[in-house]
Amino acid sequence: MKISKVRILSHIFLMIAFLALPYIFAPTGFPTWAELERNAHERTNLASYILMLAFFYLHYYVLLPKYYFNKKYVIYATTIVCSFVALILFIHLLDKPHGMPKPFPGPPPHVMKFDKPPGAFENSQTMFLFLVGLFVSFALRINDRLKRAEREKLHTELSYLKAQINPHFLFNTLNSIYSLAIEKSDRTADAVVMLSSLMRYVIRDASESLVPLNKEIEYIRNYVSLQKFRLDDTVLIEFQVNGLLSNKQIAPLILISFIENAFKYGVNPEQKSLIEIFITLNNGHLFMHVANNKLRVSSTDEESSGGIGIGNTRTRLALLYPAKHELTIHDNPDNFIIDLKLNLS
Repeated sequence: MKISKVRILSHIFLMIAFLALPYIFAPTGFPTWAELERNAHERTNLASYILMLAFFYLHYYVLLPKYYFNKKYVIYATTIVCSFVALILFIHLLDKPHGMPKPFPGPPPHVMKFDKPPGAFENSQTMFLFLVGLFVSFALRINDRLKRAEREKLHTELSYLKAQINPHFLFNTLNSIYSLAIEKSDRTADAVVMLSSLMRYVIRDASESLVPLNKEIEYIRNYVSLQKFRLDDTVLIEFQVNGLLSNKQIAPLILISFIENAFKYGVNPEQKSLIEIFITLNNGHLFMHVANNKLRVSSTDEESSGGIGIGNTRTRLALLYPAKHELTIHDNPDNFIIDLKLNLS
């Protein structure tokens, strides 16, 4: 498991801050090494914090994933108990004063009576720190597992949605090339080459979670060009891209469904129609406007104005850009308009 340098440095900083916490507000400040040698309380206090940190990482990285989450509860509980006993014994060893005590001149001092043994405070503090390390590491590990499960669920849903997109795209594009072949167009071979380029992008690049924005736009350009091959002059296509596309990334195939929908429901060889596709990038925000005439389709082909592609893309936008997109759909009697604002920063 690779750990980034930033994470390592943050852990070191938090460990130092935690060890310094008991002395930040102490009137005597940080103890010297000589004070630790002769003051058993200071020595025990520092050792408790150090051992608690050691147990925290042992519990987080070893005991929980190796035993608890593998349902080896007996080994887990035994290790916890043994760790606590070992910690208490080690603390008591440190709590013993170093060297022989000097004889006290004169009468023996008055012996103070304690309601509790002198080590009771250290034991209570050690137990408290031990329980803190136990429950905090447990809570953090559970939180990590929940986040990982959420990421895996998201990845599974997105994979399923992508699997739906690719056949949908292939079906529409093959229909376009089939139309060219029926017409025995000289551009059929060029269309096949263009389809090969499109499929290469879908198979090779679109499997990533993010792709360069300029590649996604180039993919859209090729798709629009392929449609122009098929439609000739029956459809007026206005396609414009503005703004600097470099250094920006986007989820693959997140825009194409809106454009596919325009060609699927806004084109009729017997009628003149207009398709508008405007894409603008400004200050890290992508704006896309897609409009098409609403033409009558057969009842067997009609899936609703939006089609399966747009429903799919709605879901992907909600998963990938939950608070970073605005999608407006105008389903008018004569046209269908989509305006999308996407925050890519």
